[in-house]
Amino acid sequence: MDVSDQPGKTGIRLVASLAGVSHMTVSRVLNGHTNIRPATRQRVLDVISELNFTPSTAARALATHRSRQIGVVVESAVEYGPMSTIRAIEEAARDMGYTLTTATSHRGKLTPTQSVEHLLAQGVDALCMIAPRTSSLVALRQMSITVPVLVIKSTADRSFLTAGVDQVLGTNLLVDHLAELGHRDILHVAGPLDWSDAQLRVRAFHARIRSRGLPKRPHVLADWTADTGYEFASALSGVPEYTAIFAANDDLALGIMHGLHDRGMSVPEDVSVVGFDDLPTSRHLRPPLTTVAQDFTALGVKALEVLRSALEAEVATRHVKIPSRLVVRESTAPPRTTAP
Repeated sequence: MDVSDQPGKTGIRLVASLAGVSHMTVSRVLNGHTNIRPATRQRVLDVISELNFTPSTAARALATHRSRQIGVVVESAVEYGPMSTIRAIEEAARDMGYTLTTATSHRGKLTPTQSVEHLLAQGVDALCMIAPRTSSLVALRQMSITVPVLVIKSTADRSFLTAGVDQVLGTNLLVDHLAELGHRDILHVAGPLDWSDAQLRVRAFHARIRSRGLPKRPHVLADWTADTGYEFASALSGVPEYTAIFAANDDLALGIMHGLHDRGMSVPEDVSVVGFDDLPTSRHLRPPLTTVAQDFTALGVKALEVLRSALEAEVATRHVKIPSRLVVRESTAPPRTTAP
């Protein structure tokens, strides 16, 4: 492209001149505004491509008073759910022209309050909290924060923007699957109840059991690890009265299946086992695990769309819920017909 007839024009103004639009239109295209006509957007993008033009992030921040950084607080990045959520949000942010700055609040290294304060000091445009504990949300509500805040949780919250995978739907799908196979006595091995997802799965489990008229059985408290699942199952003295176990996540289910095997019990002949998350390895267990899949990619996209709408002063959806999906494999079958 011949730019010799554009003296003194550089960067956005050069793109604007060659595309025949205002520099504000170019800025809106670069910032991902949706209210640009497709033909105009394409003309601007074509000029940018021909010029091999890379906008200066620093210059853009000075012009818009924004850093285009999203601050992310995660309670624990080691579990599959939070780790997958971070990765999904990072990919969605990159596609929308944002970068992530993260702070992990884990094992006492940083409190949630300290994590938020650290990110705000970096000049982030918005905050996102992943895998929040109840105490973390209490602390967050007590802080004075002037940027948009989104919490990854599957229920709406009056204090924050929220986005999450539907935990109640996933729990109902698992209970219904087991009940339709004929199971009447189901045990829930729960995750740590200071995690909102674990709380929701426990409440949804008992509500679904009650609605189906199945016998009430107290849940067992655990953490998210396979070791804890193994310890629980390997301590059983024999084939239990219940015929199915709903583990709060796939790691727990893996440990439970291992422990049952070591106690001489077969899955699903003696006990059916289900998990939650659909780890990439769950299809390779013996037997492959029936579980619930969470669409973390869709979650990351929707979370960033909500935050971007809030940043652009558009009418933002305050809560987005992503459907979960049942994945039936070989760890479930009709209940045994003989007494334990």
